[in-house]
Amino acid sequence: MLKILGLSSVIPVVIIEDAALAAPLAQALLKGGIKVMEITLRTPAALAAIKEIAQKVPEMTVGAGTLIRSAQFSAAKEAGASFVVSPGLTPALAVAAHATQLPYLPGVATVSEALLAQEHGFQQLKFFPAEALGGVKALKGISQVLPEIYFCPTGGITEKNMAEYLTLKSVPSVGGSWLAPPELIRKQDWEAITALAQRTLSG
Repeated sequence: MLKILGLSSVIPVVIIEDAALAAPLAQALLKGGIKVMEITLRTPAALAAIKEIAQKVPEMTVGAGTLIRSAQFSAAKEAGASFVVSPGLTPALAVAAHATQLPYLPGVATVSEALLAQEHGFQQLKFFPAEALGGVKALKGISQVLPEIYFCPTGGITEKNMAEYLTLKSVPSVGGSWLAPPELIRKQDWEAITALAQRTLSG
């Protein structure tokens, strides 16, 4: 999972309604310098979108996000996801993650949850919802007592505050939705998405 987090300083978290737009979206992000993206399982089109990207844009490392049920892990793997992400962690989700053997980024909000994730064998965690939990200041405090854990903060991360998170040694990347706004996807404005990615990475 750490290798995947190292592919980009920011991972687009995407909600997609039409699987036919998934491959062009992935290509637009790639053109802007983004090599990894997360498709959240919040829409009926999500798994088909992951399959489209995995098959048609193999240069893009595509993951499945918002996994909250055990069965979703095998479904994500079958669709071609290279990694999986959850907003939290339960024993059942940990078992499912180990069974699929996909890199897994479970979500945590507290030191206790991070310790539990570590006990289940996970050293790279999603800090969610980052801004609501106290942002950079909170994560800095957690990282001081858990220096061996890496975090990908998500939730309230923007182009304006991402740099502050990335100053922390424990943060190789952040997750954010601004790189692929639903309105730009619906309009199929791929040039605008590419420009967003380029601007974000250059900033």
